[in-house]
Amino acid sequence: MKPKKIWANLTVKDLDRTTGFYTKLGFKSNGASKKLTSFFFGEDAFIIHFFLEEILKSNVKGEVADLKYGNEIIFTLSADSKEEVDEWEREVKDAGGTIISEPEEFGPGYYGFVFTDPDGHKFNVFYM
Repeated sequence: MKPKKIWANLTVKDLDRTTGFYTKLGFKSNGASKKLTSFFFGEDAFIIHFFLEEILKSNVKGEVADLKYGNEIIFTLSADSKEEVDEWEREVKDAGGTIISEPEEFGPGYYGFVFTDPDGHKFNVFYM
């Protein structure tokens, strides 16, 4: 198989809240509807669609992860410097995200932190 593209589909409770959060962080919109909001991430324009929970459950014919009990996936966003990691942390807080772990050294040359968006999806921001 040779897929042309890969993207992620995640669930959310409130499309306006999700759109506001990722817009405040500076991500470019890939469009929206009454069922989803979508954004481009990174230089390669990786797409994450954020579907209303009931829509995605119906589409995949089953349950999706309950983020109170575990992670469905953790995306990592790369930073160019420690200062940029610290800036991301401030911007995530200002946009309404939750900081899971403050910026810290993970060993020589590794620095980052973990946050969740308003629906509990986890992201690392990492400099190495």
